[in-house]
Amino acid sequence: MNHPTITRLVFATVLALTAGHAFAADTAPSKTEAASPLAAARAQIADKKWAAAIEELKKVNDTGSADWNNLMGYSLRKAKTPDYAAAEKYYDEALRIDPKHRGALEYSGELYLMTGELPKAEQRLATLDKTCTFGCAEYTDLKKAVQNYKANGNKYIAAQ
Repeated sequence: MNHPTITRLVFATVLALTAGHAFAADTAPSKTEAASPLAAARAQIADKKWAAAIEELKKVNDTGSADWNNLMGYSLRKAKTPDYAAAEKYYDEALRIDPKHRGALEYSGELYLMTGELPKAEQRLATLDKTCTFGCAEYTDLKKAVQNYKANGNKYIAAQ
């Protein structure tokens, strides 16, 4: 390969590996996200304060945002008293807005494992496989969750 081809290949790989990681629901916000209307909710999520995160998200009420819907679904699923039906509704809306939203694909797949719907979880995994050209954390995490589910007699065990 010549030098320009290698340079383009390296650039494309770096771009693909870094794209989309800013929206994982269970990570602290980056510096650029700190000014985001979702920053306060993300901070509550990072601290595992699910009720407070839900309240923050209700204040923002950005129902047209895939990220907002993903965070609402995630918080409802993780809440002390989980609301799986509502979480699924929000994940589905996030994916209606952005069918390649990695967070919503991963987390809805986990939700399906929690509710015993392995085929739906495997569909989400297949979509992530197509979406993550060079692999991504969301694909790896959901793949491990599916493998653990099967290894535990089709029972969901939360990752540590």
